[in-house]
Amino acid sequence: MKSKKLIIIAVLLIVSAFTLAACGGGNRGTDAEGNEENRENTNEESTSHSQGNMSEHMSSSGEVPAGMQEAENPKYEVGSTAIINVQHMNMEGMSGAEATITGAYDTTAYTVSYTLTTGGEPVEDHKWVIHEELLVEDPGDDPLEPGTEVTLNTDHMKGMNGATATIDSAEDTTVYMVDFTPTTGGVKVVDHKWVVESELESAE
Repeated sequence: MKSKKLIIIAVLLIVSAFTLAACGGGNRGTDAEGNEENRENTNEESTSHSQGNMSEHMSSSGEVPAGMQEAENPKYEVGSTAIINVQHMNMEGMSGAEATITGAYDTTAYTVSYTLTTGGEPVEDHKWVIHEELLVEDPGDDPLEPGTEVTLNTDHMKGMNGATATIDSAEDTTVYMVDFTPTTGGVKVVDHKWVVESELESAE
């Protein structure tokens, strides 16, 4: 009788052990799937956040400084489309994108170097800041010489407005404000400032 009881107890213990192992394995599988799902969600959120930041970084309200001179006969008319052939600010998806022209103005475009008012590493050869977006004691009508120190009076990006900058180069040209969707997909960029005429190609 005792031996039968011992056998029954042993069988119950073995069954219990298998049951616990199966449950444990099931939990580990569920955790692994859950963790994988969380990683996928995190990646999606990260991608979406990055694309959102790009749009905020490159979009604008469409407002232009007072006194801006609209181009009388621009190569690319407002409402037409063109292909962007340049990559500004290391932003993926700008080069090769089809752009819709939302503004065309004759002015002087500058590349400038400066440090954001929010701190961080210096920004070098930023493209582009136009003549009407600079604060200088005596701006005049002629392009400013390289090396001239100015104050930026524009908010293309956070920490730019009010920053002290140095002129790197100047170019009399037509500048364009454009809408485009990055070739990498994501949020549409609206009223991006600025693209110069040489950075656009015919869409035909």
